[in-house]
Amino acid sequence: MEEVVKMAENNGEVVPRAKYCVTGSTGYIGSWLVEALLEKGCTVHATVRDPAKSLHLLSMWKGGGDQLRFFQADLNEEGSFDEAVKGCVGVFHVAASMEFTVSEKENNESFVQENIIGPAIKGTINLLNSCLKSNSVKRVVFTSSISTITARDSSGNWKPMVDESCQIQPDNVVNTQASGWVYALSKLLTEDAAFQFAKDNGIDLVSIITSTVAGPFFTANVPTSVKVLLSPLTGETEYFKILSAVNARMGSIALVHIEDICRAHIFLMKHAKAESRYICSSQSCTLSNLATLLSKVYSCSNICMKTEKLYDKVLSQISSKKLQDLGFSYNHGLEDIIYQTITCCLDYSYLPPV
Repeated sequence: MEEVVKMAENNGEVVPRAKYCVTGSTGYIGSWLVEALLEKGCTVHATVRDPAKSLHLLSMWKGGGDQLRFFQADLNEEGSFDEAVKGCVGVFHVAASMEFTVSEKENNESFVQENIIGPAIKGTINLLNSCLKSNSVKRVVFTSSISTITARDSSGNWKPMVDESCQIQPDNVVNTQASGWVYALSKLLTEDAAFQFAKDNGIDLVSIITSTVAGPFFTANVPTSVKVLLSPLTGETEYFKILSAVNARMGSIALVHIEDICRAHIFLMKHAKAESRYICSSQSCTLSNLATLLSKVYSCSNICMKTEKLYDKVLSQISSKKLQDLGFSYNHGLEDIIYQTITCCLDYSYLPPV
């Protein structure tokens, strides 16, 4: 049995019957990841803060039964994940705070540090401590975000190529406080803390930098990333500000299909040569081009939000070369992502019918 569950092939395929823990299993990526692992014949330990919120997913996950176990766990409680990771060969740390903004009264670094970033870091370290206690965990895959990346250099000029080394500087995030700055700073500092803890304690940690994730979803509510992507259609100002801030920082909107991002998580979990950070983005386009594509698919739409044509072309190439050099390939392009996202949102009545 030991041979069945050990870290194995170089091709990024999981071993059937291996056991994995997924934190944040009721979220967008987490719920899809659970389903993908179950379909591959794996056993999944799915962690939830509130078991009641997972009930609607039971009918969606096709490979449940004996392969699926729920564990109530809270990142802020030390030892809360001990049982969930016990016996698991790998842990996918997907759970994260989705705080993008704070009130005007709370809009300062000290409040954000104490109430959002501090707990996020503490929770991740608590999880990694649980992994340390287990003799079975061979690798942890941390879900990061493109919000930790910038296409501009220290002088504000565009970089021709954006890769995993192009991290934002915490001071710049705090000073500019662009839309979504709280989430960006939290992700950046939590990822840095996770890598430092992993280095100090001999944990094999790999992070995957997700671009804007879209496509179908299992969750009861429309995922935040989908709301951000469709904000030119819906006119939701809060989400459109985030989309515009991404475009201003990156020069384009990088996208990835939910199926591809989950495949990439599993690929990095099992690939023997995987290390450090990997950008996962299948394609990118400028905000004005994105609005045009959205209106073509959702034909009855008049774009609600004004998208100024600031750039005629994508100014910086957001490179997924490091991931692709390991052998990963994408199944879904830009048009496919947008079409499937809009179709799912029509089914959920998030968008009015055409």
